[in-house]
Amino acid sequence: MEVEAFRALAEPAGQRVLAEVGARGTAEDSLLATVSALRRSYPAGLVAAAVTQVRLRDRARAKFGDDADRMFFTPEGLEQATRTSVAEHRAARYAGAGDVLDLCCGVGGDLIALARAGLAVHGVDRDPLTVAVARANVAALGLSGVSVEVGDATAYDLAGTGAAFCDPARRSGGRRVFDPGSYAPPFAFLAQLAARVPLTGAKVAPGIPHDLVPPGAEAEWVSDGGEVKEAALWWGALATARRRATLLPGGHTLRDEGAVAEAGPVGAYLYEPDGAVIRSGLVAEAAARIGARLIDPSIAYLTTDTPASTPYATGYAIRETMPFGLKRLREVLRGQDVGAVTVKKRGSPIDPDLLRRELRLSGSRHATVVLTRVAGAPTTLLVERI
Repeated sequence: MEVEAFRALAEPAGQRVLAEVGARGTAEDSLLATVSALRRSYPAGLVAAAVTQVRLRDRARAKFGDDADRMFFTPEGLEQATRTSVAEHRAARYAGAGDVLDLCCGVGGDLIALARAGLAVHGVDRDPLTVAVARANVAALGLSGVSVEVGDATAYDLAGTGAAFCDPARRSGGRRVFDPGSYAPPFAFLAQLAARVPLTGAKVAPGIPHDLVPPGAEAEWVSDGGEVKEAALWWGALATARRRATLLPGGHTLRDEGAVAEAGPVGAYLYEPDGAVIRSGLVAEAAARIGARLIDPSIAYLTTDTPASTPYATGYAIRETMPFGLKRLREVLRGQDVGAVTVKKRGSPIDPDLLRRELRLSGSRHATVVLTRVAGAPTTLLVERI
């Protein structure tokens, strides 16, 4: 979509088309009728742009909630945009910073959260269409103290800048970029930015290797609702740990404290650490909070003899432990009238879907099966969530 086509959506006619498309719906069974009806009154290009925008808004609700119905998006902009819960968490770290420079601001996910946190924000993005979308979002949400311009993050004049956030593009041609060296701007730019701006934060992919975290920086992995969503690097006074796991919506945070977890026998309870805890390498810290031990030195499952409560892991009561074997597992499950299983695995090569088919169960109950290793041996645990 070109900038002019997008701007047409913000004009009165475009707003009317958006409202009509939203009211009629864009489901496959109604889309053709919707487009045909609207083309009688509006240009085909405007109708197509409105249909695309309404569909993007539908997808955006998972990230932006009710705000999505007033916002504008591009496909890549939505994919890269920070969800509101994570953006608000990050914006809180800039409390008291005053002005924040948002480089590679995209359609404005972080821009919006920073502004709502009471900060003056200036956004910069190299793509004119993305800047137009960000400006439209600022206007649609009634935000003040926000400005956005077209510019190159790597060439921006940083003189006098005290706080900055950078979200380098990690998509190219519609596909994710996994090599940090292929970010735009490249990963090396982030450390250069931090060397010039006292308070610097940057968004990176959750899969960033620990050895790429620059000296003196904090790496934070964030999960929301139990799913790892993002990772960020922090420098200067914003860096208060080497590694951190933050769990939303509760805001629970776990820091690298040098804990060491020992492996031991499987107890009565199993704990599956949150993905942010695992990605951050803080399983030992989570274990220390509840006095747990590893079931295997190389497996991120914890166990205790008595129940414990922790926000950093999901707990299960272990009902049965057995060496892995298809025939034995089938017999046990059929004996318990199990007809459906949830299969969890860590350290096992077994394909869960294939296992379900080969079990050939037909009972009325449900069971959770954990495939893992205990002291190096393939093991099956039958568990029930606490």
